[in-house]
Amino acid sequence: MALDSSAAHRLRHAQRMNALLDHIDQHLDQTLDLSSLAERVHFSPFHFHRVFAAWMGETLGDYLRHRRLDVSALMLAQPEPRSVLEVALTVGFGSSEAFARAFKLRFGQTPSAWRLDSPQRWARELACSREQQALRHRPPPALLSNLDQTERNLDQADAAFAEEDTGSCFTSESHMHLSLQQLPPTRVAYLRHIGPYGQSVHEFWMNTVLPWRQAQGLEQRACYGIGRDDPSLTAPEQCRYDACVEVDADFIARSPANIQDLPGGRYAVAAFRGTLPDFAHAWTELLRGWLPSSGLQIDGRPVFEHYPPDSGYDPHTGIFSCELCLPVKAA
Repeated sequence: MALDSSAAHRLRHAQRMNALLDHIDQHLDQTLDLSSLAERVHFSPFHFHRVFAAWMGETLGDYLRHRRLDVSALMLAQPEPRSVLEVALTVGFGSSEAFARAFKLRFGQTPSAWRLDSPQRWARELACSREQQALRHRPPPALLSNLDQTERNLDQADAAFAEEDTGSCFTSESHMHLSLQQLPPTRVAYLRHIGPYGQSVHEFWMNTVLPWRQAQGLEQRACYGIGRDDPSLTAPEQCRYDACVEVDADFIARSPANIQDLPGGRYAVAAFRGTLPDFAHAWTELLRGWLPSSGLQIDGRPVFEHYPPDSGYDPHTGIFSCELCLPVKAA
């Protein structure tokens, strides 16, 4: 069914704007002025200013500032010997003083204090996620009231001992097993969702991506999901998620899809099976539990989930399976 001209225009507009956001992320260390960016998407500077604000909910200047600071916050949290000045220059600030002022205004801490507090901050996020996960999987009160108190105490003691003994960051509910793998580079077509992660991303897959995938004849191709932003830093309405489908080298992306290449290399790969709440918890366990104690660190490649063609999804229970892929390098 052919699209009307206004719908086709909206799709082309989305394609251009998403390509621009990718360009910005790839050039944060460079000067990104309104005129040159407007030229990339074929708008006059005046109209581009208004179009960008309508698209992202903030001005271009505000967007550039928060992207640079969010990326710097992730870099400062990593256990590598980069100075604050090196981080500032990497994300496009001309001096450590200007960077420190902007960073404190956004995060309420100096860059150095943020770096020192990162292990404790990650531990708090992990503890909160585990508490929420435990509440979700707690048996109903009526069932608990019928259990023998002594038996409950023994079960709790055994569970605490097992957790302390293994040090595993993966819960029984998530059914995760981790390995280090060398993954090949992959060419993908992607559709972008801007908004909160979780249920809205699931609906985006079901209502937009899978019908598009079918229409393109890509039903038997692997899929990937890339969360472009850290939801602990970026406002939910500004979080970007790329729903991707593996394509051949000669595949031509038509609006609103774009093309990107997922880089290969060394990844920590965790097999996941569970529901959406389990999924969010599994990522927290991987990033805040396993990674800090692994002797490895995340690098600049995308973090993504991989859905092989035979990945399962049960619409009645909401249980699905995939692999969580975390790019790693030696610390």
